[in-house]
Amino acid sequence: MNALQPWHIIILVLVVVLLFGAKRLPDAARSIGKSMKIFKAETKDLTGEHKDETEQVETRQLPQATTTPAQDQQVADLQRQLDELKKQQAATEQPQKNAS
Repeated sequence: MNALQPWHIIILVLVVVLLFGAKRLPDAARSIGKSMKIFKAETKDLTGEHKDETEQVETRQLPQATTTPAQDQQVADLQRQLDELKKQQAATEQPQKNAS
């Protein structure tokens, strides 16, 4: 008699939709999902099922990058061009802000 019946669930869903609105329900479900994921990860850490990630990760040292003077010059030229483009963009945005 006191068991949860299908019409109880329908009424509960309608009340939730009326209280929170249909637009906010996906965000609420997403945040609950994230919370459950965090909770699950934390419980695994406490029970010891989750292995330590530092033991699994190999540490490899990358080889030192060697550049030639020509490459250094090219990088410097590209950096200068980038700085000039940023200045031009700032100059074109300034009059637009003043016009507004």
